[in-house]
Amino acid sequence: MLATEPISTTVTGASDAPRRLRLFIDGAFVDALSGRTFQDISPVDGRVVAEVAEAGAEDVDRAVQAARRALDGPWGKMPTAARLDLIAKVADRIMERFDEFLGAEIADTGKPVGWACDVDIPRGAANFRIFANLLRNLPTESFQTDTADGEGALNYALRSPVGVVGVICPWNLPLLLMTWKVAPALACGNTVVVKPSEETPATATLLAEVMNEVGIPPGVYNVVHGFGPGSAGEAITQHPGVSAITFTGESRTGGAIMRAAASTVKHLSFELGGKNPAIIFADADFDAAVAGTARSTFANCGQVCLCSERIYVERPIFDRFVAALKAEAEKMVLGDPTDPATTMGPLISRGHREKVLGYCELARQEGATVVTGGKIPDLGGTFAEGAFIEPTIWTGLPESARCVREEIFGPVCHIQPFDTDEEALAMANDSPYGLCAAVWTGNLGRAHRLARRLETGMVWINTWFLRDLRTPFGGVKLSGVGREGGAHSVDFYTELKNVCVKL
Repeated sequence: MLATEPISTTVTGASDAPRRLRLFIDGAFVDALSGRTFQDISPVDGRVVAEVAEAGAEDVDRAVQAARRALDGPWGKMPTAARLDLIAKVADRIMERFDEFLGAEIADTGKPVGWACDVDIPRGAANFRIFANLLRNLPTESFQTDTADGEGALNYALRSPVGVVGVICPWNLPLLLMTWKVAPALACGNTVVVKPSEETPATATLLAEVMNEVGIPPGVYNVVHGFGPGSAGEAITQHPGVSAITFTGESRTGGAIMRAAASTVKHLSFELGGKNPAIIFADADFDAAVAGTARSTFANCGQVCLCSERIYVERPIFDRFVAALKAEAEKMVLGDPTDPATTMGPLISRGHREKVLGYCELARQEGATVVTGGKIPDLGGTFAEGAFIEPTIWTGLPESARCVREEIFGPVCHIQPFDTDEEALAMANDSPYGLCAAVWTGNLGRAHRLARRLETGMVWINTWFLRDLRTPFGGVKLSGVGREGGAHSVDFYTELKNVCVKL
C-alpha cells in the first residue's frame, strides 16, 4: 500500500467484513516482515473488526531507524515555527475528519458516542493545538554570573529533543492518551514510534494518514502494532536507538518496562494504576456530589485511570448517599454505543469482563453487601456476544479486603462511612496507589487542608475530570513516575544544555 493510499475505509467503512490495519513506517503503510497478523475484536458484539499486522523486533528496528533519519534530517533541521505550524495542522485535520476518528474509536472500544464526541476526539485534537502553542512561547533560563576578574559571564540554557521516543499506549482512551504523548514529543522536535494497545489499533493508524496529509516528514511518526512481551512492546523498550519511553498502563507492566529499559538508561515517564478515593462530606452539595461520583465511578464503564473505586461518605448522609448512587447506577443505559441514549458501553473485552466478574464474586466471598449490579445484563441480540457488565456498588467490606485494595478497572465501587476528617484521610491514603482523589465539601478550608495531605498526584475539589492541560499530570507510589502536562511535558521530552560565555 502506498503512503498516500487511504486506510480510513479499512477502519470505519460500512461493511461488516474485517478491515486490514498495517504498520506505518517511514511514511508508508507496510506489512510486518513476518506476515503475522492478529484480530481486533469488537467488545460490543464480538465480531472481528480488523486484521492487524503484528510487528516484530525487525519491524520495530525499521521504525526506529526511520525515526532516527528524520531526526537527523528534515524534521531536525526544520525551523521551530514551521514545525509547530505543521503540528497545529494535525489538530485541524483531526477535527475535519472527526466522524472517521469517532467511528474508529467506537469500533475499537464500544464507548458511547456521547463520551467519544465530547471527550476523546476533541481532546485528541486539542493536545496538538495546545502543545504547538505552548512551545511557541516557552522561555529557557539565563543567568549573569560574577567572575573574579570582574568581567563576568553569561549562562543560558538551550533545549534539544531527547531523540526517538517510544510511545506505548493504553486501550481505555486510545486517541486521547496517545496524542497526549505524541503531541508534546513532536512539538519538542522528537520523532516517535507508537505502539497502540492491541485492543485499540485503529485511531493511531488513522492518525498516520493525517500526518501524511498535512506534510509531516516520513519517519517522524511511526506505528507498530503488536503485544508486549515477545512482541513490539518489548522490542521498543530494549532498542538502543530509543531514547525515552512514555507509557500508560498497569503498574506491573510499568515495572517490567523499567527493568527492560535500565540497561540503556532511557528517559521514563509512567502513568500507572490507581485505586482512587472520593471523599464526600455531609456539608457538600448533595446532588452535585452524587452526580459527580456517579460520573467518576461509571464513566467509560469505569475504565478511566482517574475513576473512583473507593468512596468514603460522612456517616450522617451515608445511607442517603448509597441510595442515591444506587439510583444513578440503575439509570445507566447499556447497549448500542452509536445510540445517543446509551450512557454505558461494554468493558474492553470479554477477557477483561471475566476479571471484573471475578472481583464481583470475590466481593461476595469477602462479605460485601451488593447494593446493585455485579452481573452480566440481559441485552439480547447481537449484544449478547459483547463484554457488557452492570454498574456495581458494594458496601460492608473491611479496608483490608482485596476488592478495596486492588485496582479492578471496571464500573465498580465500594462505599464506606467515616466519622472524622482524620479517619477519612487515613483510609484514603491507606493504599499502594496514589493517582488522584476527589473531595466534595462546602468547607473550602477543609478541602485545602485535605488536598495538601492526600497522598496523590492530583486532587479534585467539588468536581472530577476537569483538566487544564498546562497542569502537572501523574501519580505517586505505584501510580507512576514523573509528570506530564504543560511545561512538565516539555521537561520530559527535551534535554537542557547550559552554555557559558565568558564576557
